[in-house]
Amino acid sequence: MLEIRLNCENCDKTLPNESDEAMICTYECTFCKDCVDNVLKNVCPNCGGGFEKRPTRPKAQLIKHPPKTDKVLKPVVENKYLEKNLNIDPRER
Repeated sequence: MLEIRLNCENCDKTLPNESDEAMICTYECTFCKDCVDNVLKNVCPNCGGGFEKRPTRPKAQLIKHPPKTDKVLKPVVENKYLEKNLNIDPRER
């Protein structure tokens, strides 16, 4: 089950459950769409994978399975995977 992290790991933008801007990689690293497009270039700095739009948990399930409240904040200084993966489709990495 997804944790539904509530902030961008890079810029700390708030990304509530219903956000259209929340993007996740296969390990659920969470970034805002602006950081994914303009800073990370769709290359996760933690694993080298690509990003997809995070699904929204149905409101009826939020009480039983609330989003994670702990913030993850690791501003990207250097993306060690960027040069290697920039021009490779995420499904081919």
